[in-house]
Amino acid sequence: MSWLPSRLFYGWRIASAGFGLQFIQAALIHQSFGAYVAVLREEFGWSKTALSAASAIQQLEGALLGPIQGWIIDRAGARGMLRVGVLLFGAGLMMLSQVESLTWFYLSFVVLALGASLGGHFPLSIAVVHWFEKKRARALSFLTLGYAVGGIGVSVVAMCFVLFGWRITAFGSGVLAILLGWPLAGIVKNRPRDIGEIPDGRDAAAADPAAATGGPERPAPPEFTARQALGTSAFWFISLGHAFAMLVIGAINVHAITHMKETLGYSVGQAALFMTLQTMAQIGGILLGWVLGDRFQKRLITAFCMLFHMLGLLLLTYASSVPMLVAFAVLNGVAWGLRGPFMQAMRADYFGRRSIGMIMGLSSIIVVLGQIGGPLFAGILADATGNYRVAFTVLALLAGVGSAFFWFAHPPKAPTGPERAP
Repeated sequence: MSWLPSRLFYGWRIASAGFGLQFIQAALIHQSFGAYVAVLREEFGWSKTALSAASAIQQLEGALLGPIQGWIIDRAGARGMLRVGVLLFGAGLMMLSQVESLTWFYLSFVVLALGASLGGHFPLSIAVVHWFEKKRARALSFLTLGYAVGGIGVSVVAMCFVLFGWRITAFGSGVLAILLGWPLAGIVKNRPRDIGEIPDGRDAAAADPAAATGGPERPAPPEFTARQALGTSAFWFISLGHAFAMLVIGAINVHAITHMKETLGYSVGQAALFMTLQTMAQIGGILLGWVLGDRFQKRLITAFCMLFHMLGLLLLTYASSVPMLVAFAVLNGVAWGLRGPFMQAMRADYFGRRSIGMIMGLSSIIVVLGQIGGPLFAGILADATGNYRVAFTVLALLAGVGSAFFWFAHPPKAPTGPERAP
């Protein structure tokens, strides 16, 4: 990252590296998975439920690893974990290129999931949280922007399927992931104090001496242990709201292209263009969050975003024209981009940095219910009814219910008792 100014606060270098790693994962598999589902279904005739199970494997593995990852990162930092993740992620893509059976397909996704968990959003978010306080939402928005921009890769991957075939595309993607991801992971440093810095950098300390001294002018943020966080309603409301959001996101990522192809009559390439439009709207949402996130109440913004998720999915479900699909892409993309970075920012704002890795890890066990449930629910009902309309309608209504969870996720009272952080 020598192109970055030498005097730039190192936290932004870490956020930039995270941007790159998120871009790689999103472009090569996360947001391109729907395209793989479409071509694998055509080549092997596997059911939607069977293909959805791969996404479930990935999400379940990430959730089960979450508390363990959080405990390790709280104590040893994220860099070593990220490098192991990069290698496994690339290996998983190479294994995917050799798929001839469902068993091998699932095995490749076990490796992919492990790599994505160890080298992806979870450890990167914790690293960014440790480096930022006043500009936390902005930094997390920039990190998430990499995932959103990576969505542009959906059209590129679909084009490579046509030009080279999906097998060559998958293998080449694995090689590229390792070559680009390894040096990016090496940029991450665990905490500001490791290099004599403070959260938000020296400029923040100069503007507000209390930020550096911990003086009375700026009250210290609350610091919860994982056990204390579990005892608050805020932990459960944020986690449940996040899970309900992932019902929609997971179902769309896995099934939207197939829905547009089989039910609405579009080609894979045409459907991928709508997903690319969703990505552009997601980028717009993230940039909007960059402006709003550290100025307004995040819980209220996310509550309204859930209503956008609901309306967007309903438009996709009953689309009868191109404008309806465009509206779906814009509404869902903006809601995703605006809401996404706030999930971890809210947890860090509410519970502090002391045990944030473990707190995020425990939250992931709840969130995964949405990540797994959305794609599986949609796949099972689509196989049973012949299309996605019933499943998508139910998931959209659940997103509307999820709005209430964020609305009532008020900041918890500061912890008291012997476990309180010094």
